[in-house]
Order: sequence, then C-alpha cells, then structure tokens
Amino acid sequence: MTYAIEVQGLSKSFHPGARALDNVDLRVADGEMVALLGASGSGKSTLLRHLAGFVVGDAGQGSVTVNGQLIQRHGRLSRNVRAARAGIGFVFQQFNLVGRLPVITNVLTGLLPRVPMWRSLTRVFLRAEVRQGLDALAQVGIDDYAFQRASTLSGGQQQRAAIARTLVQNARVILADEPIASLDPESSRRVMDTLAHINRSRKVAVVVSLHQVDVALRYCPRVVALRHGKVVYDGPSAELTPAMLRDLYGSELSELLPEYTPQAQPLPGLAPLSQQAYAA
Repeated sequence: MTYAIEVQGLSKSFHPGARALDNVDLRVADGEMVALLGASGSGKSTLLRHLAGFVVGDAGQGSVTVNGQLIQRHGRLSRNVRAARAGIGFVFQQFNLVGRLPVITNVLTGLLPRVPMWRSLTRVFLRAEVRQGLDALAQVGIDDYAFQRASTLSGGQQQRAAIARTLVQNARVILADEPIASLDPESSRRVMDTLAHINRSRKVAVVVSLHQVDVALRYCPRVVALRHGKVVYDGPSAELTPAMLRDLYGSELSELLPEYTPQAQPLPGLAPLSQQAYAA
C-alpha cells in the first residue's frame, strides 16, 4: 500500500517537560478521509502544522513524509520542502484570504508554489490559469462570486474559496484545521460536503481536525484521537463508543455530541482510551 502521509516518532516540546506531540506515528493512505479528534490543546493543530512543514519537531527525533516526499526529519526541514508543499493544500480555520482582493485572485494563489518567482510577486496569471480558477470555484459552488472582493463573502463561502485554492494547487493531500469552527450549521454542512466530494471524486487524502464529534462520525470513516499529544485511538469512527468519547472529552462531550448517552458502555473487547493510552 502507498501512503499519502507517513509520520514516525514525531515529538514536539514547546516548553521543557511539556510535549505538544509525544512520539506520534501515523499513516494515511491515498484517498482516505480522516478526522483528528481531541479536546482543546490535545495536539490536533500542532500535528497538522508539522505535516505541512510549517514547524519542525524536536531535534533528533521523528520524520514526516507526504506524497512520498520528505517534509522533515530529526527536527530539520527537507531542502526540497517548498516543492513538497506544492502538493499539500492547507485550509485554515480563519480562511486565510486577502479580503481586499477578488475571490479569483485568492484562489489563484494556489498556483504560486508552481510558477516563477516574478509571477508569484506580481500575481500575474495566464488566461488558462484564470479559467482553471473559475472551474475550481464552480466545483465548490461559488463561481458567481469570482470577481467580488473576498471580504464580501460569508464565512462559509470564504472557506469554500479556500478549498477551491487547493483544487487549483492540484493538491494530493488536503489538511483542514478546524474548517467549520466559526460557521453556522448550514455553512458547516456545505464545507464538509465539499471536502467529502473532493475526497471521493479526486481520491485526495483529507485529514481534518474537528471539534464537532457528530460531524467527524458522519463524514470520516476513520478517526485518530489525540490526548496530551499522544495518539490514544486510531480506527474506524463507527467503533468509537460514548464511553470512549467521554474518556477523551470529559464533561465537554454533552455539548459536542448532544445525543450522547452517559450510560452506554464500550464495545466488547475495546478498553477505554485511558487504558489504551498506557497499555504495553
């Protein structure tokens, strides 16, 4: 099997004795859609930023490979990280669009890793590239807004424009960091539907960190759960039980998953996450 993402022994310490990531191992196959779950501060966003090569892990430990290209090893970025990033689309929680620029210009910035430096600086795009950007906007359902300023779009529309940017980029891996955290339910559904459609139609690997447990269970066949920087569950979302989720989130769970039933028990043969984390 070929993997879109391979992480081995990755750790990150922001302060002595406090690890944001603790010896993380992770493999994501081509075409998988995976949710990262965990309470605030569990390491979800930190892991995504390491996958994208925005930050490096602790010196002398761990490696990250994406699309078969080394991103970082032993706390140092690969010399070819810029080229490797060209195949990685990143969707930020706060959209990361330039509000004063037209939507189409924001989308076409997805081409910047692949074009000459002078065009990156001047944002000069070829006619064929503009058509590519319009097609990407059509795929996410907002091509009618292509020449409006990005600041005039709703939050959900801005997030779909950010996803269109990854299509123009021709990303083989999409990393989405809490992409629906600030959106209303209908906008959240449209954004998640868009990511799921891209995952299915293009066989793009999608790793999305979510705070909404019900959304993760609905859209992602696989869940990776983090707590205190450790992977404490990695498996089918259908096998996550309320008891396991309570162990992960504590009292927050009733807000994150309204239909949660505290009396439910783990599936037979599956230990609570607190036991799994310290097993072996």
